[in-house]
Parts: sequence; C-alpha cells; structure tokens
Amino acid sequence: MHPWISSLMGGVMIGLSAVWLMAALGRIAGISGIASGLLTGAGDRDWRIAFLIGVVAAPWLLALLRSENAIGAPVVSWPWMVAAGLLVGFGTRLGGGCTSGHGVCGVARLSRRSLLATALFVASAMATVFVIRHLLGGLGT
Repeated sequence: MHPWISSLMGGVMIGLSAVWLMAALGRIAGISGIASGLLTGAGDRDWRIAFLIGVVAAPWLLALLRSENAIGAPVVSWPWMVAAGLLVGFGTRLGGGCTSGHGVCGVARLSRRSLLATALFVASAMATVFVIRHLLGGLGT
C-alpha cells in the first residue's frame, strides 16, 4: 500500500474516533486530557482505559498486519526520549491541551485558540528540528 493511502486512512480513522467520542460521550479526544483524567482518578475510567489501549495497540496491530515496522526504530537514545516526553507534558499543561485535542478537535471546531496553539506546535517542532539537526549537529542521535 502506498504510504499516502495508509496515511489518509489513519487520518480518517483519527477523525472518526474523535467524532465518535464527542457524539457518544461529549468528550474531546485529547490524549493528554484523557491520560491525566485517568491518573487523577476521574470517575469515567473505563472509556479512558479503552481509548489509551487503542492508541498503544494500533501501531502493534499495524505492524502485525503489514509484517513490518512502519514507524521504524527510535533514532535517539532513551534519555533524549524521556526528556522530550517531559517537555511535551510540560507544553501540554502550558498550552491547555495537546496536539490531538487542539490539532484534531479544536481545529475541526474552528476554535481560534486551537488554531493558534496548533500553529505554535508546528512552529516549535520546526524550530526544534532545525536547532538539533543543524545547529547542534544531530545531538542525541
């Protein structure tokens, strides 16, 4: 299957899951909010657990169906991945949501706040890649 077809199918499935969650439970499909609600003991644990299991299991299922790892091996060391994860967590708190909440659900609702947040996410990602690859010479790879 051509990569753009599988990417399109993945995007459609993400969009459908966000619409389904909103229609069924009135909830935004923001991964950071779903995970933090699970960690803080929100009363609606079952759907949060099911959603997060699906997020984690989907790449494994794809790898089994395609008999290859479509994502590839990590290109940085574990300490860099942990640091990046902590920075993303800090950023989601600072930005009042994550890329899935703002970028998928908020942009679809034409929320100005989410449009701005998503633009800042993309700009920050571009700047980070530029600094690490071109100014620091691939630090951590």
